[in-house]
Amino acid sequence: MAGLASFVLRKQFSTSSRRLMSHGGTPEELEAGVKLWKNLSLFVGIPAVGLCMVNTVISTKEEDHTPPEFHAYEHMRMRTKRFPWGDGNHSLFHNPHANALPNGYEVDIHAHH
Repeated sequence: MAGLASFVLRKQFSTSSRRLMSHGGTPEELEAGVKLWKNLSLFVGIPAVGLCMVNTVISTKEEDHTPPEFHAYEHMRMRTKRFPWGDGNHSLFHNPHANALPNGYEVDIHAHH
């Protein structure tokens, strides 16, 4: 599998370099482009992802995670057909703290705080 991935990457890189050189690019220009994108990835991309991660962790600690008050609207949470798993009323990735059933939340959200 690694051999196939290596082959595909080499083929793609050689095709890209031929395409660049066919448009008047030189090997030096190709090397400068590779260096530019490598530096952008290392010094812009990775720190940006890290800052987004820190921002997400900090903001989720400060927020109040209580869902809005439950209203039994007729058009929401309609079940015309049972789900093929469990009791047929819970979605595949059901979270009892965040997802309401047709008759309300399963867990008393105020009891845990």
